[in-house]
Amino acid sequence: MADTSIAAHRRTASRRSVLMCRPEYFTVSYRINPWMHPERPTDTILAVTQWDALYQTYLSLGFDVHLIDPVDGLPDMVYAANGGFIIDNIAYGARFTYAERQPEGPAYMEWFRDNGFDVRVPENVNEGEGDFLLVGDVILAGTGFRTESKSHEELHEIYGRDVVSLSLINPSFYHLDTAIAVLDPDPAPGTVANIAYLPSAFDELSLGKLREMFPDAVLVTEDDAAVLGLNSFSDGYNVVIASRAKDFERQLRERGYNPIGVDLSELLLGGGGVKCCTLELRR
Repeated sequence: MADTSIAAHRRTASRRSVLMCRPEYFTVSYRINPWMHPERPTDTILAVTQWDALYQTYLSLGFDVHLIDPVDGLPDMVYAANGGFIIDNIAYGARFTYAERQPEGPAYMEWFRDNGFDVRVPENVNEGEGDFLLVGDVILAGTGFRTESKSHEELHEIYGRDVVSLSLINPSFYHLDTAIAVLDPDPAPGTVANIAYLPSAFDELSLGKLREMFPDAVLVTEDDAAVLGLNSFSDGYNVVIASRAKDFERQLRERGYNPIGVDLSELLLGGGGVKCCTLELRR
């Protein structure tokens, strides 16, 4: 384990710019992942209240928070991370797998255009930052449930960065951002960005890549992963996580991070957590 006194000294928060969508129309009326059960009631007012706590947390951390208007009939639009992937002001749009979410792609691309981003319309099925994570200069790209592997090639062509493909094998962790948390979004020169992840979410080839690239990664428990503890968002020091992910919280503190727990249990009914509600805007 890393020397926590040294680790704490090195942790530096950086201001983040993010896009969010208020869950005014959130409900679970269909089932496209194992978390969703349309027969169980959902509480939209509670979802908005919990989401607002996340929104206020980001504001308190000094984040630049932008909002996209929710669209009636698109209950999953609250999961803004799926709306695209942005680096260097270039916005690679989403092309959703399921018909229920497909209108979200154009809605998010319209917002990107209206706000000055260079929009690239996707040729291949992908679900944005749900399956694409920037770690240092490398893009980790997930496939297996929602995003086609061909989109990884498209990513490389658009951004000119190395793309590391990772295969997800557990349906409960159907997006990469449910199985990996990026802890160091802007690593200091000469240092290696680190992550946290759930080993059982990946096939053996992908595990080999992760072990080689991130030998000091935080490995989370199955219990913490089951409350989408890894679906978190970090500014390099503060890490906003699911409040029920207690062992993950402990490990983060030992590594010199400042975990901040929030309760998004109502939004978990749709299969999303902190990171799902958060799309990073990298100008």
